[in-house]
Amino acid sequence: MRRLGRWLARIAAGTALVLLLVLLAGWLWLRTSLPTLDGERTIAGLQADVTVTRDERGVPYIEASSMEDAYRALGFVHAQDRLAQMEFMRRFGTGRLSEVLGSGTLHLDRYMRTLGVGRLAEADFETLSDEVQDALVAYAAGVNAFLAEAGGALAPEFELLLHEPEPWRPADSLIWGRMMALRLTGNWHGELLRARLAERLPPERIGELWPTEDAANSQPTAPSAPPEEGAPGSELLDERIRQNPADGSNGWVIAGPRTETGAPILANDPHLGLTLPNIWYLARIDTPELTVAGATAPGVPFHVLGRNSDVAWGLTTTHGDASDTFVERVEGNWYETPDGLQPFRLRQETIAVRFADPVVERVRETRHGPVISTVVPEAAEILTAGTVVSLAHTGLLPGDVNAEGLYRINRARSVEEVLAAAARLRSPQQNVLFATRAGQIGMQVAGLAPVRAGGDGFMPAPGWTGEFDWTGFLPFEEMPREIDPERGYVINANNRPFEPGYPHFLARDWPEPYRAARIEEVIERDLPASVRISGRLQMDVRSLGAMELRDLLVDTVSPSEANRAALRLLGAWDGVMARDRPEPLIYYTWLRSVYGAVFADDLGDHFHRWVGERPDALRRAIRGETTWCDNITTEIIEACGPVLGRALDFALLRLREAYGEDMLSWRWGAVHRARFSNSLFGRIPVIGPYLDHVLETDGGNFTVNRGGMNLADRERPFRHVHGAGYRAVYDLSDLDRSQVMIAAGQSGNPLSRWYTDLLVPWRDGEQFELVPPGSPAHRLVLRPGGDSP
Repeated sequence: MRRLGRWLARIAAGTALVLLLVLLAGWLWLRTSLPTLDGERTIAGLQADVTVTRDERGVPYIEASSMEDAYRALGFVHAQDRLAQMEFMRRFGTGRLSEVLGSGTLHLDRYMRTLGVGRLAEADFETLSDEVQDALVAYAAGVNAFLAEAGGALAPEFELLLHEPEPWRPADSLIWGRMMALRLTGNWHGELLRARLAERLPPERIGELWPTEDAANSQPTAPSAPPEEGAPGSELLDERIRQNPADGSNGWVIAGPRTETGAPILANDPHLGLTLPNIWYLARIDTPELTVAGATAPGVPFHVLGRNSDVAWGLTTTHGDASDTFVERVEGNWYETPDGLQPFRLRQETIAVRFADPVVERVRETRHGPVISTVVPEAAEILTAGTVVSLAHTGLLPGDVNAEGLYRINRARSVEEVLAAAARLRSPQQNVLFATRAGQIGMQVAGLAPVRAGGDGFMPAPGWTGEFDWTGFLPFEEMPREIDPERGYVINANNRPFEPGYPHFLARDWPEPYRAARIEEVIERDLPASVRISGRLQMDVRSLGAMELRDLLVDTVSPSEANRAALRLLGAWDGVMARDRPEPLIYYTWLRSVYGAVFADDLGDHFHRWVGERPDALRRAIRGETTWCDNITTEIIEACGPVLGRALDFALLRLREAYGEDMLSWRWGAVHRARFSNSLFGRIPVIGPYLDHVLETDGGNFTVNRGGMNLADRERPFRHVHGAGYRAVYDLSDLDRSQVMIAAGQSGNPLSRWYTDLLVPWRDGEQFELVPPGSPAHRLVLRPGGDSP
């Protein structure tokens, strides 16, 4: 027995040693996926040597003799650091995820094939000017040069999936813009929700849930038809499909007479979902013809946000209504139009699925756009017999020239050239803020704004009448524009981008203006402006929205012994959403309870689709302008005060259970945390959560330093999921003194030291200059090596 025991021990030890050696070998192999950052590399097609230096954060500084060579080098370094991100972006956009990931992503592929983004991007390339096509070709050659010279492992995602990426094509770079258009123009989801709510609420009650500043001119239209009893339903689509925009992005530009230096300052921090890796990638390019620095998007050769030697520019989302759903009446392969029956445009999409048989998707298109009710459960829910739902969306129109706009704004030298570039931005609608070294400032709303024959896009419209069709688009010259205002600054934080009296319809309702109001308050208080002050303002976490609603809640609530201490604490609160404070936790826990107490009984199963932070609807209910406080399940008519009191008592009970009796020890940061999760590794069972990077953060939905939350999340409603992935303050007196920061890090490789090295500096408001380092951490020379492939 002893001999057997010794043999078993030896076998176990040997097995453990072999396993250890295998793991070590695997680790060493994966380490070869880290890019070569020093020495020399040969790239076919270069006209001359290109030098790529990197600072201690991994930011590349590209010095080239021409922009064509610079684009080739940028493609190379993007592939070095973010190839997996680029690969899955284009596969998502073209509906080819399932080829690699299997049937779990089939619903995404069916959706994207139906929209036809990949086909549209292919056609878009042919509509671009020769110089833009040349830039895209050079960039693709740089990506492919990296693929050709990679001697070790590719990024860990490729090794885990045993997947080898295909060569990059110039049209692949156009997919990103189409995807952003879908992501930032998602108000059509609201139309579908309102159609479902029409089952249980009259039109005026639905309008109260989406109040507008000018209700008299924006009454909701009637739904095209009530949904049938038992219409097919499903859970909401994966968030990557829904792509509903959260209300985020800040931008302001201050004229020289109101700054310390006498030159303009432009600040911009676009807000998107917090991802790992970040959507943005910092880079600077210097050539004899152009210097451009700022934020790029891996997969795209042009700077999306940034500055050149003469102009700085930034973007915020307009939130104009540029998408509509139509209910179409169907007879076989035909659908009804004002001119009679017309045939659907039909195509078949064959979707390859790893470890399974291919799936054939039959796609139908109408004069409005693709039929989506076969792939969007929300759309299927509103169907009646003999109908389908189609989607009209500016991001799905042929001939997109967004790449042309980015190319030209990268080269703009004056206000006139900025406006000419902005005129080529089609979708999504964006507010383009700009400042020039010559001293001019301004903002231009860019993108296609549909002109409707009737209606305001509030509900799905009948497609067969023509009464709600798009008849054209507003001329660019008539879109909102502001140049060199007398007050000396321009601000946009997704608030309405024009003053009352603007003659055209862009949207029925707009995000709350709290962030814009706070920005203006601080700018006026702290004049003359400086880069330092604007950087500090980007980190401001005082919520005017919370303060306003807090006052209304505290004044209306019926107090009790159980909640008096909390009410005293909230009454003295200054609205600062700091992670070490108890008041934000008490306020938001109460607020979420209030939304449920006031609206859930009326909305039923649709409550969690509607709920978010909707202060205007809640204000009107609490002030008695509407009757939502009354619970329809009881026989008595209830006032808001007792309802708010019970909601507060319930919230405090939950908080005491979770954090103890000492109210002053409660902390907002205990629940308000940003979780950066890799889209692949974060989904690995058991170990996935341990690979995430989590940190406590300040802010809330209405703070300038946006700590965006999804209050409809039943498990983690206060998780920080949305915020500034990029912050920049551009100094037009000396553009090299401009300051930037991105969330997470430059690399998408989990083995890289630059994967998450910027998380804490980003959270704490640090920024740095994009200036080539005097003593670079790394220096790579790319040399010509033959003809371009």
